[in-house]
Amino acid sequence: MDTTQIVFQIALILVPAGAVLLTAIFFMRKMQENDLRSAHQVLNAELKKDRQSFFLPQRVDAYQRVILLMERIHPNSLVMRHNNPGLPAAAMQIKLLESIREEFDHNIAQQMFIKGETWEMAKKAKEETLKIIHLAGQQMGPTSNGMDLSSKIFEIVGEVGTLPSEIAVQALKKDVQELF
Repeated sequence: MDTTQIVFQIALILVPAGAVLLTAIFFMRKMQENDLRSAHQVLNAELKKDRQSFFLPQRVDAYQRVILLMERIHPNSLVMRHNNPGLPAAAMQIKLLESIREEFDHNIAQQMFIKGETWEMAKKAKEETLKIIHLAGQQMGPTSNGMDLSSKIFEIVGEVGTLPSEIAVQALKKDVQELF
């Protein structure tokens, strides 16, 4: 046999063997990539679970505090808590407005644990409650007292129907239920 035939015979053996080797390497790499991807997904799932177990109590606490905030700034609750019939209406109005702002400012950090749209509802509830107090205050005369202001606030609340603070409480409760 001459050398070209020998080279040809060797090539007939090596070319298919090389193709098989390259195919095996290709599939082994794909399997390794899939294993790495799968391990990465498992690790991410475990990290997410750890984060949730760490932050869940803080999130639940934040929702509780904001629900309490909504209950405390509800006009009926405010009037009952700050009831002072002998106080001039303007002074009582200022007291109620300050109370709402203080309550809200005290709980502002809770927004980082609460859904953005739900926090916006809580902010809107605060603003709408301020508007109710302002509206009632605008309808008071110079000799009006705290009892007059309280009565006007109750009247406005009765006309409004469902207050934004009540709507916010429902949204907060729904969010908490979705956590579990």
